[in-house]
Amino acid sequence: MAKSSGSSGIIFILMFLALAAGGYWFFFMRQPATEENSTLPSAPPAAPVVGTAPANSVRFPLPAAGSVPAGTTVRIDGSTSMVTINENLKRSFQQQFPGTTVTTRAGGTENGIENLLAGNVEIAAISRPLSAGETNQGLVAVPVATDQIAVVVGRENPFTGNLTGNQVKDIFQGKIDNWSIVGGPAEEIQVINRPTVSGTHQAFKELVFKGGNFGDTSNFTTLPRDETTGLLRALGSNGIGYATYAQVANQQTVRTVPINGVMPGTGNYPFQRTLFYIYKQPASPAVKAFLGYTTSPQGQQAMLSAN
Repeated sequence: MAKSSGSSGIIFILMFLALAAGGYWFFFMRQPATEENSTLPSAPPAAPVVGTAPANSVRFPLPAAGSVPAGTTVRIDGSTSMVTINENLKRSFQQQFPGTTVTTRAGGTENGIENLLAGNVEIAAISRPLSAGETNQGLVAVPVATDQIAVVVGRENPFTGNLTGNQVKDIFQGKIDNWSIVGGPAEEIQVINRPTVSGTHQAFKELVFKGGNFGDTSNFTTLPRDETTGLLRALGSNGIGYATYAQVANQQTVRTVPINGVMPGTGNYPFQRTLFYIYKQPASPAVKAFLGYTTSPQGQQAMLSAN
């Protein structure tokens, strides 16, 4: 009997070890531990997300320390979406190259382009691609970051649901004008739109309408200036608008609306665009230095420093 009991014990131990080994293989060895198939949640990207420029885009070298002369001035105007990027790079560039001066304004994408063509600034910050006509005038775009456009409502808005991409399109084209149609209360939707000089206006139109246009019905209000603060104040309890996510991510007075079940700040959010710096050929030494710094690892880190 003792012999039989000992044999049974050995068999049991062998079976246990086999099961344990199989479990280990199933849970840890079946798939390679790569970032692609990892099931661990990843942190949402910062907004805007600084990314490497495409290989075929214009790139200037990073200036060597001491190679940018004191007295060098770079003037920037353009998109309100790039205010944080501009200010971060201004501080970092001036610290890296003592005696240089970077001045920034945020008059909107179209005003930035006009001032660049007129010679009033060296660089325009824009939140849409250049048109063929603008390229033909000698303008060159350098991609510097990826940004997301958030759909926003006021904190007191009773609507707390999700919108599909088609519902967003229909709201901003005036085809849906009551919150009850999308699961909210029976109240008229007040659409707060940005002016046409806004690069965010143009980018949103391309991303959402795919070639269509904004509506022009009685429930639309178009702001006289391209300013996010004014837009957020105008939302009230039944308004809807849109803004670059970096400008609303930490706002306490508004809520971002999930689109197709996805919140901005995640990689698969549908409304994304590229932000650019543009210059007029030929590039001056100041422009080459600033853009060389912007697209370098140091510049990319500087862009993120206050996000």
